This record gives sequence, C-alpha cells and structure tokens, in this order.
Amino acid sequence: MSPRKRLRNLVHNLKDKASVIVASLSIKRHVSSIRVHVLRATTHNFSTPPSEARIAAILSAGRGSYILPRACINALMDRLHKTQNATVALKCLFTLHNIIAKGPLTLKDNLSYYPSHGGHNALNLSSFRDNADLEALELSTWVRWYAKVLEHVLTVSRVLGYYLSSSDGTEREHLGVSSGELLGEIHGLVDFAERVSHVPDTLHLQRNDLVYEVVRLVGEDYGRVQREILLRVEEIGKRMGRFDVGELRELVSCLKRLEESKGRLVLLFVNRKRNDAFWEVIGGVKSKGVVMMDEIEGKWMTVVTAKNESTRFTNPFLDPGQLVPVLPGGAWPGVTRNEFLLTVPTVG
Repeated sequence: MSPRKRLRNLVHNLKDKASVIVASLSIKRHVSSIRVHVLRATTHNFSTPPSEARIAAILSAGRGSYILPRACINALMDRLHKTQNATVALKCLFTLHNIIAKGPLTLKDNLSYYPSHGGHNALNLSSFRDNADLEALELSTWVRWYAKVLEHVLTVSRVLGYYLSSSDGTEREHLGVSSGELLGEIHGLVDFAERVSHVPDTLHLQRNDLVYEVVRLVGEDYGRVQREILLRVEEIGKRMGRFDVGELRELVSCLKRLEESKGRLVLLFVNRKRNDAFWEVIGGVKSKGVVMMDEIEGKWMTVVTAKNESTRFTNPFLDPGQLVPVLPGGAWPGVTRNEFLLTVPTVG
C-alpha cells in the first residue's frame, strides 16, 4: 500500500470516528442511536462489508415506533447522497438491500415510498464517480450498477404486488390473472434480469469481500426472479393458442431479450447452477411463439394473395400482372362509387 493511500485511510478512519461522536451527542436519543448504527455500518473501510451485527442493529429500528423507520431510511439516504466515497456508497446500498431482503415491513415501506414527494425509488446515482484512484473508479461502476439493480428490485415488487423476498417457497395462482397482466409481469421481471446482466467488466473485484457479498445478495434476488419468470412463462405457454400476432410478438421479443442476457448472467454467477431446465423452457416457449406467428402471418398472406388473384381474373380492365387493391365494399382507393366513370373507346 502506498504512503498516500495509507494517509487517506487514516483520514477516513478519523472522519468515521468523528462522525459517530457528533451523532451520539444529539439530544434526540432514539434518532441519534439510529444514525450511529448507520455510520458504523457504512465506514470507509473497503476490506470488509457491514457485519451481521451492524445490519441487525439497523433492522431493529423498523420494529419501533413509526418515527424510527422513517428516521432510519432518511439517515441511510442522507449518508448515501452526501458521500463521494465509493466504499461508503456501496455499503449504504448493501444495507438498503438487506432492508429489502429481510427487513421488517415498516422499513421496506418507508424505502419504497422514499422520497415522499414525487419519488419513485430513484436512487439517483447514475453519475456517481469517485476519482480518488483507479480502484475507486472501478468501484464507482459497481455503485452505479448496484443502485440500478436495487431500483429494479423495488420496481419488480410494485409490478408483482408483493416484495420479491416474500416469494420464497410460494407459487402464485395465475388462473384468475389475465394474459395481458402476465405479459406485463414478465416484462418487469425480464427488465430486472437484463439490468443485472449489465454488470461491470471488472469482475475481478468479486475477490473483495464487500463486492462478493453484493453479488451474493443480487444472486439471491436473481434466483427468485428466475422462479417468478418460470411460473409465468409456463402459464403463458398454455394460453398461447388464444394469442393474436401482436401478443405473440411481444412475448417472443421479451424472451429473446432474456436469452441475450444469459451469457453475462452465467458469467456473473459462475459458482451457481446454470439452470439449464429454466433456459430450455424459455427457449421452447419462444420457439413455439415464433412458429405460431409464422402460421398466423402465413394465413394472412394467403388470404391477401387469394383476394388479389380474384381481382386479377374478374376485372377485365387490368393489364396482365397488374394488381389493384380493393377496399371493403368493392371501391378503389380514393374513388367513390358515384365519382367512378369509365370511358371505353369505340371500335371503328
């Protein structure tokens, strides 16, 4: 480690301790305690993620009065948006992810509706950049990616009508859900998988404990999303016979996007199962949709061709090989029945 980096780490450690002291001196004891827990969980120390004890202390805030969960989310968001340090930002996001994954409902709801005035879970970190050194720049790409993933986790929860983490071991009954709703849910779930696949190229950083834990949590959500997609795609597969060509095209396009994300998803979760059965179902339903689209469009072309051929042989005023489209009712384009006059030259 270079002397400059050692000095920077020393300054960060002193800054963390000073922040804890200032927060502990607040006269609002309960809020002060929450801010201290947040600061201790989101230190500048890059080598280790927040401990389970630090996370548990923050999650306990959601079991208090309605004021404490709001204060907890506000403290985390304040810490996240004020820092210019990639490590602190990543730890804030990791803590927020733990709230989504296993926090009490009061904390989840406060996070889902933050900010209270016109917000839609946007963490607003798309321009985050820590220029301290090359490692900080690389970690900044993970911060931006992770923030987008968490935004999609919350979006998926809104699409499904329940928090993604609560779907473990459950199978939703789809019989009363319309095909349009199922397609919308599949879209939202595929959007999440596609966002996850846009992982930074610096996968070597997974050797770091903090980044490893981030990927582990995201991997758990991805596993849930796979199960949710599979349930809906299997149900859609049973209903495809009643789909029109527009619905089929929408489904095929969505599943194609999912398949295009497969390579990077497998690379990211290299130690997880490849889930070949899942991808076989996705590929099978997509192929079935393509065949059905071709059949419908082929029948439509046959009808159009037959109509044109009929026009060719019954209209004596057409030149050989000339086709004129006929509108419903027998009128020609741009000509009404009363306006149409045909002059036939006399012979001789």
